Amino acid sequence: MSELAERFETHDPGEKQVAEKIRCDACPVMCYIADGRTGACDRYGNVGGRIVRMDPLTILDHAAEAGGAVVPFVAEGEAWNGELVNTGRRFVTAIGAGTTYPDYKPAPFIVSQEVEGVDLVTVVTEGIFSYCGVKVKIDTDRHIGDGTATVRVEGEAIGHVTTGEYGSQMLSLGGVHHLTGGSKQEGRATCDALLNLCNRKPVELTIDGGATVIVEAGKAPVIDGKVEHRMRVGCGSATIGMFATQWRGLVDEVVVVDDHITGVVSEHQAGKVLGWQDTGIKIIGRRSTPGRYFKVSEPGLGWGGTSISDPLSILGDWNAKKGARPGLSLLMVSTTGEQFAYYELDDDLKPVEKPFPERLQKSVGLIEDNCEPALCTVLFIGGAGGSLRAGVTENPVNLTRSVQGLRTYVTVGGAPVYVWPGGGITLMVDVTRVPEGAFGYVPTPALVAPIEFTLRRDDYVRLGGYEAEIRSVEDILAKGGEYLNPRRGTGAPVNNPWPPLAQLRRAAANGAGG
Repeated sequence: MSELAERFETHDPGEKQVAEKIRCDACPVMCYIADGRTGACDRYGNVGGRIVRMDPLTILDHAAEAGGAVVPFVAEGEAWNGELVNTGRRFVTAIGAGTTYPDYKPAPFIVSQEVEGVDLVTVVTEGIFSYCGVKVKIDTDRHIGDGTATVRVEGEAIGHVTTGEYGSQMLSLGGVHHLTGGSKQEGRATCDALLNLCNRKPVELTIDGGATVIVEAGKAPVIDGKVEHRMRVGCGSATIGMFATQWRGLVDEVVVVDDHITGVVSEHQAGKVLGWQDTGIKIIGRRSTPGRYFKVSEPGLGWGGTSISDPLSILGDWNAKKGARPGLSLLMVSTTGEQFAYYELDDDLKPVEKPFPERLQKSVGLIEDNCEPALCTVLFIGGAGGSLRAGVTENPVNLTRSVQGLRTYVTVGGAPVYVWPGGGITLMVDVTRVPEGAFGYVPTPALVAPIEFTLRRDDYVRLGGYEAEIRSVEDILAKGGEYLNPRRGTGAPVNNPWPPLAQLRRAAANGAGG
């Protein structure tokens, strides 16, 4: 909690009160706020008759070790004491900066600093995103729901299951249709879920006809109450290819059970090249290419993302004419190595489970060792269009062209983003690379995300930027901005490089600055 927030908590009723509420124009809601109170977003408050941004403006120092000491809060008008080492690599983020709303004014901070002989300008603002959502990657083989199945929070639809990827299930959540196109309850539930996901908090999602999943960025998913530990090493076919040499001479047949592509070593090309003998095995499923089978089961929470608990259920009768014989050994294993069993054929060519032999333990362990930890990845995606760009330049399309031409480097809270090709500025960022608590909301509903645009000063002037509003880092540290909030400094995450001089120099060398 900031010093200003603490002041609200300890406000003395005997102190002089401002008689009337004042209107906050920092978002479309335009709350009327009494002294000592905050607006509906909890981001702005009335302090002695002035609107104040409640959270501190965050300045990153790229020389300080990640997670280093945070400089104490600095209130309006006070000196910047306890300053981090001035390396010339301090970065004023948009966290706590305020917005340009109602969009006729320049960005809250337009910051100039020289880095390695390059005069850079960073335009800093908190964007209000009605057009936004998150893409969620859930590392698991488990079936969590059919493609396009509706994803809900507390019964309200907030998104859908989308195209699955290798070893992961994918969700597409949010978007303007859920935020503003449905009922008020749907919009509020969507906004609340997106905010919590972006701020790395756990959110419980239920999928129509599927599972209940607890998602938290950077943490393992919890599916129907079970924590996932590993993502698959590969599909069943790929697992056969990777580890066939580990099984040669130790077992007669290997089946890697997988909801997508079940692999059989004796039929697989890898087995053939290694001289594997036919075993007369019969797989119940749709044969693709040799040693690769689709749809051996319905998807589920069992072996390899299937619905089966007994792997023998995918086997038909063994064929003696094609190599089946009593005593033939069989290893069945899942794509994560978490499930495995060993069998031998009896006199009737029926597989009988036997104690798992020591000779195969290493190979199963190798599958597990090659499986990465299961994690949830949350990517914020938003369209930085419309009025937001007007806070950067009087001719907003110039900013779009500058970003698309790689003359302007975009960050979210100092974290690098991926800008989608095509029109507009559609960006995507991994929320674990953004400082915690960086995202906010307005009850329109919409998310508020910090966004920074960095470019060479001469390019900024050329695209029609607000040159008269450019300030130094030192001036911002000393004086703050329109919304009177304190400033704080902290070490930048080590995996967020700054500044992007290589890109900006390449752009200049290629004549992009003209």
